Amino acid sequence: MRFHILTLFPDMVRQGLATSIIGNAIDNGLIELNLVNIRDYTQDRHNKVDDYPYGGGAGMVMQAQPVYDAWRSVVDGIGRRPRCIYLTPQGRLFDQPMARSLAQEEELIFLCGHYEGVDERVLEEIVTDQVSIGDYVLTGGELPAMVMADAIARMVPGVLTNEESGSTESLEGGLLEYPQYSRPAEWMGREVPPVLLSGDHQKVEAWRHEQSVLRTLQRRPELLEGADLSREDVKRILEEIRS
Repeated sequence: MRFHILTLFPDMVRQGLATSIIGNAIDNGLIELNLVNIRDYTQDRHNKVDDYPYGGGAGMVMQAQPVYDAWRSVVDGIGRRPRCIYLTPQGRLFDQPMARSLAQEEELIFLCGHYEGVDERVLEEIVTDQVSIGDYVLTGGELPAMVMADAIARMVPGVLTNEESGSTESLEGGLLEYPQYSRPAEWMGREVPPVLLSGDHQKVEAWRHEQSVLRTLQRRPELLEGADLSREDVKRILEEIRS
């Protein structure tokens, strides 16, 4: 899988994705990262990529031409127009199902805006998806692009060394992850739940699922609407609500 990230700050993105699991995936050739500096495509002799907005107002707007030419360089190299994601608070909220869906793509382009935004005309020309990572405003699209790239890359086969971990972590199946424990069995008077020490894998899995349901009810109840719940799960939720 190849991530093509159009940005004014390629070093920021490179440093952010060069470590840990994603960095290893890049080193092992499972993920390719193509950082495209939008400023390299400006036709302005002072290397400007922004200008004042028509109609007045505060701030500057990224101009269409350098953004389009940066995007065009990627498209020409690939030979087709892959999905192009513009990171914006106005977009659809990014979630785990979207990460899983995007992981099926071979190529993805991320457009990182800055200043007061990007000329609407180039967005209409090149963008296929407008995506937000939350209802707040950041300085630019680089951090959201890194968040999305990290979440998507984890879904790519071979990126996670433990094949099971990608399908059992938080938000898979619409539920939050169950509590996790490690050694020692007792710490500061707090003990690991006995079922986890029993060696009975069936009971462990049942306990973990129950904890996922209850934790989701307590912390993110809105997720339950889209979760795959059994009758026993619904009964357990009702009992928790009544208690």
